[in-house]
Amino acid sequence: MKPESGVFKTVLLVALPASGKSEVRNFMANIEGERLKKEFHIGENLQLDDFPYVHFMRLIDNALERKGEPRIFYQSDEDPFFNDYDWGTLIQLLNEDYDRLMSREAINPESYAMELFERMDRAATVAGIEPRIAMLDDELIVELADELEEEAKKITLATEVQYADSYEGKTLVIECARGGPDGSSMPLTGGYGYQYSLPMFSKAVLDDAAILYIWVTPEESRRKNNERANPDDPGSNLFHGVPMNVMLGDYGCDDMEYLREHAEIPGTITIKKDGETWNVPIGVFDNRVDKTSFLRQEKALWTEENIADMTESIREATDAMWKNYKE
Repeated sequence: MKPESGVFKTVLLVALPASGKSEVRNFMANIEGERLKKEFHIGENLQLDDFPYVHFMRLIDNALERKGEPRIFYQSDEDPFFNDYDWGTLIQLLNEDYDRLMSREAINPESYAMELFERMDRAATVAGIEPRIAMLDDELIVELADELEEEAKKITLATEVQYADSYEGKTLVIECARGGPDGSSMPLTGGYGYQYSLPMFSKAVLDDAAILYIWVTPEESRRKNNERANPDDPGSNLFHGVPMNVMLGDYGCDDMEYLREHAEIPGTITIKKDGETWNVPIGVFDNRVDKTSFLRQEKALWTEENIADMTESIREATDAMWKNYKE
């Protein structure tokens, strides 16, 4: 049964890197609330994103390398994860963020970095990976925590600042990017792709979810990634660049079309977990011909033609999602 509020409770906003996810979020943030609800079934936005954790893992590795210690997450600052199941680590961190948001958990740690270190090890364990930070020398962990405290606090408070007395009529947008090595055949295996990551979401997330998928080719994703990259702002959602080895090794292909073709119900993605099945509605925003890059400019430079094209494309996708939502 569709929510009386007329809006999605949770939208999983997914695509290859630089496909336009953050730009779509930026666009929705500039639409008046009643229009957003009426035209797109989107309520006032709450937002979760796994990119800050990706960035934080790289900061840990960079700090370790500067201290002459082995890296623990990435082969280098330009390469993919050592362990592809860390894509599940990221989903578990999002699950914890979701639970904190819904329960309005008070967070007052003595050290935000230490608390985040513990969360990352715990999330990795759920993904089947041995804890790594806890295995470091105690003195080294303290040094890392001191160095990364402000970044850890920023990540934690980004969730806490969104706590609300009521979430009725609001839409939680959870953003993530997934893919697999260039040249892979389908289905993807191991920790790669949406086939692995989507079932890692908690039951609470999946029960209320719809998927907004932004479709670009891997080649277009790489082109736009190079175009947007600002080396002076590596932690930015809009302007961070993904290293080319990662683009080819982790995002060289995309399995969403495969999952759409093999869904039990057309217009959905079939997700099986713990003996349960979810047929999660999906809408596709076709961005293979770029409709979103203008949103990285100042709002005063947005043209009516750009806005109309963007509006029509998002409405087509969200109408498809709403048609199958809570049916």
